[in-house]
Amino acid sequence: MVVPELRGWRAAEERLARLTRSLRPRLARVARSTGPVLAGAARTARPWIARFAQATGPRQGRPRTWWYTAGATTAGLALAAGVVTAAGPWDSTGQRTAERDRAVALERAGGADHGRGSDMSRGVRPGGAAADSPRAAPSAAAVLAALGGTGGAVRPAAEGPALAPVLGPLLENPALGTGRSAAVVDITTGRQLYGQGAGNGLTPASTTKIATAVAALSALGPDHRLTTRAALEPDTGELVLVGGGDPTLTARKDAKGAASLRALADATAKALAGRGVHQVTLSYDTTLYAGADLHPIGVNENLARVSALMADEGRTDDSASGPADRVADPAAEAARAFGRFLGEHGVRTTAPGPSKATGRARTLATVSSPPLSDVVERMLTNSDNDIAEALARQTARASGQRADFAGGARAVAARLKALGLPLAGTAFHDGSGLDRADRLTANLLTALLRTAADPARPGLRPVLTGLPVAGFTGTLADRYTGDGAAGIVRAKTGTLTGVNTLAGTAVDRDGRLLAFAFLAEGTTDPQAAQAALDHVATTLAACGCG
Repeated sequence: MVVPELRGWRAAEERLARLTRSLRPRLARVARSTGPVLAGAARTARPWIARFAQATGPRQGRPRTWWYTAGATTAGLALAAGVVTAAGPWDSTGQRTAERDRAVALERAGGADHGRGSDMSRGVRPGGAAADSPRAAPSAAAVLAALGGTGGAVRPAAEGPALAPVLGPLLENPALGTGRSAAVVDITTGRQLYGQGAGNGLTPASTTKIATAVAALSALGPDHRLTTRAALEPDTGELVLVGGGDPTLTARKDAKGAASLRALADATAKALAGRGVHQVTLSYDTTLYAGADLHPIGVNENLARVSALMADEGRTDDSASGPADRVADPAAEAARAFGRFLGEHGVRTTAPGPSKATGRARTLATVSSPPLSDVVERMLTNSDNDIAEALARQTARASGQRADFAGGARAVAARLKALGLPLAGTAFHDGSGLDRADRLTANLLTALLRTAADPARPGLRPVLTGLPVAGFTGTLADRYTGDGAAGIVRAKTGTLTGVNTLAGTAVDRDGRLLAFAFLAEGTTDPQAAQAALDHVATTLAACGCG
């Protein structure tokens, strides 16, 4: 099950972004001189803010905008002091721009379509030359240090109170069902600090997306873009809409950085007019992908049919994430919308049908997705199943595998094996984790997270920056709001019937960056199991255990 996005907080997030940008320089100066004091103040203030919000906030668990901003500002002070090091800085998408820019500056690898239009915003001059390396935000110092950055240092976990006596009893909570796989690893040293059945392969649910993200970025590179094009067959008047497997393609007016089907139609109509063409036979090409397009779970509101051509993930409402009814044929529906947009320019079209563009077809116009780094972040933050399945197929194509469910699964496993990751006890059957036959271990999940933090692999950085932030973004936006872990824990959630999982990073009481993975099977009360896992993660962040 995918948790719906909290759409009502968009304005609050934008105001928060402006506030944080204005405060960032002075927070840096204050942090350098008064870090320890602010860290203590922030720890003291977090529970107070949570209690105050519960007492004064509106019903249905949504804090008032002023509280959201005030709470985030307090968390920002802690971040600047180097305590809540994994949560900032913020932009309107809830991701960490400075860290992402730094990853791009360190490595511009992979990808056939690099889309130079956005290079300057990513710290790269036109033509691919690296601009001055972006300066790390003060709040990101410890995380960047773990990646080989500057401005601070992540301390490795020292000898201290063992984690086993602390976490062990919490993981024995009956709410966590009958099967467990758990691990905690110091990201700096790689030392496992805790393990319980860490090598047992359990159903991972949506934490599978961490593996899909690492594999896709490894195969394609963070700058790769997915291109949709319109091609005209010579002498036949057939216009083919060729799907490039872009799950972010949108037919809505407010594209906001996504590839726009409307923009493609505008450019195509202009190109047709230049050729004196005002009527076409419209068709669409989905042959980039192979095999069945229906996931083994069947028709489901969590996933559209997997097609190389779709707009707005085939959603029948105005939602951008979470469960929604889907159209029966996403490709045909996208082609029909494309035809309507052409009609607005006076181009007459036939009813679209399936076809395949020939090698002689002339490309008239193209639109490309955001860079893969952004697509991966969106997938992880919102637990987007459509993006996950698209990325598995793209990984298959890049790896010489057949672009279907089985080929995507083989390609993901092969990419992880090539990275030297522990695959014992694992099995992949899809990219999203909706297939209950998937098996992952806590060992693999923590290894994936540590690999994403490897300073030698900055291209994998979006795996960490895309993780939802406790109490702030994505599928964790309405979790951890009443405890001290808001902003400190970043984690990918996973929920299926009888399955609850959580894997991500936490900054402990002493400022150490840890990777954790907790998988539970045989759960009977999803809410109780979710609360139990959140309690384990919160305890980990508060522990400071060696």
